[in-house]
Amino acid sequence: MRPSTRLSLARRRGTGHETHVDAAGVERYSMRVSNQARQVLEEALRLPIDERADVAAELLRSLDDVESTLPPEEAERRWAEEITRRADRAVRGESIGRDANEVLSSIESKLRQR
Repeated sequence: MRPSTRLSLARRRGTGHETHVDAAGVERYSMRVSNQARQVLEEALRLPIDERADVAAELLRSLDDVESTLPPEEAERRWAEEITRRADRAVRGESIGRDANEVLSSIESKLRQR
């Protein structure tokens, strides 16, 4: 995912979304979306994993198309805001970090299970 997409997603989360940490210690976002969006999401989640990946890739690509029109200084400003937000959460103890080796091992394990 390109940085502009990650920023865009973080910006869209804004105050309309709350976060929680799941049983695996991963931060998740609780979405407040329209009934139509919720229905689309629920239907997409019932797809086989390869089709879900295709749908997710297309949705992300559509965000990249919009974000690529941002002037560089605006993208920089948004990244600065996002970095500040994340740093503030870490200082307040609201964000749980994970060891990079642990994350990579987890990803490799999941890939081997495919």
